[in-house]
Amino acid sequence: MIEKPSPANQCIIDCLNNYYGIEAVNIIPLPLGADIDASVYKVQSPDHLSYFVKLKRGHNQDIGVTIQLRLHNAGIQEIISPIKTNHDQATRHIDNFTLTVYPFIEGQDGFVSNLTDQQWITLGKALRQIHEFEIPPLIKDQLKREVYSSKWRKSVRAIFEHIDNDPIADQIAVKLIIFMKEHREAIERLVDRAEQLAQKIQKQSPEFVLCHSDIHAGNVLIAKNGALYIVDWDAPIMAPKERDLMFIGGGVGYVWNNTREEELFYKGYGKTEINMAILTYYRHERIVEDIALYAQELLLTNHGGKERPVMYKQFVGMFEPNGVVDIAFTSDKNL
Repeated sequence: MIEKPSPANQCIIDCLNNYYGIEAVNIIPLPLGADIDASVYKVQSPDHLSYFVKLKRGHNQDIGVTIQLRLHNAGIQEIISPIKTNHDQATRHIDNFTLTVYPFIEGQDGFVSNLTDQQWITLGKALRQIHEFEIPPLIKDQLKREVYSSKWRKSVRAIFEHIDNDPIADQIAVKLIIFMKEHREAIERLVDRAEQLAQKIQKQSPEFVLCHSDIHAGNVLIAKNGALYIVDWDAPIMAPKERDLMFIGGGVGYVWNNTREEELFYKGYGKTEINMAILTYYRHERIVEDIALYAQELLLTNHGGKERPVMYKQFVGMFEPNGVVDIAFTSDKNL
């Protein structure tokens, strides 16, 4: 597993005790999430209460936590409210990290637990409430806005230049290079089409709404009692609603890829006009980003250890039948 740097356990214990009034008797690291700059823990106290503690490098997470508080206070039950400090602060900084505390909810994410019909409807209703939420101007000004950046497209093009000229000889890297060359036409099609669609939709003026930005199955928590929660608000953004809707039926992680689930979701979300060009752009761009991130990790570094074969398998999985690449291309054909 990729090592995730974080403050020592004693720093966490001291912070919880001094600023939250939580006595931690046990801290258990949790193997969750792909973000190498974040670490999460289950913390247990003597009174048998459990807490979910998240540490993320940097001090720019406060806006995401602020959004969670606002959404929860607005009555959206599918948002878990962070626990505030004794001084009414939603986060606490430890050195170069931001610590956030939540009540611990036993459950499984959407990759492990299939959503029931009612949970799909609930997810649709919750996301509609999020997209319609009125954000105060001072908070909105702090949120990132969609600019259809070419960052990841340029990165993938640069990766191909690298593997054509200076590849790393690691066994996993060699396998990935072979796979990428075999699928070069599809990858270049993804990059080029994302570029074309970005140029097209920048000329439009779609309404920007509050978006979660990464609402795949791994960021939907299903509690043991059946309650559903939308988690991991690290990167909220003002963008067209299709920024979130592209995940529904998009097949990320080889789930959420059938029409019946989509129908149930939109039963909850309600009638809406979907800009298919924007949705198709996001489906292409998301894959391009994942290709860039996986390739950078596997080809430009030797990090990851035992996780390298897992990352390679996840990369290859994107190209399986009815996977994200197939679905993105189908979306494009249907434009």
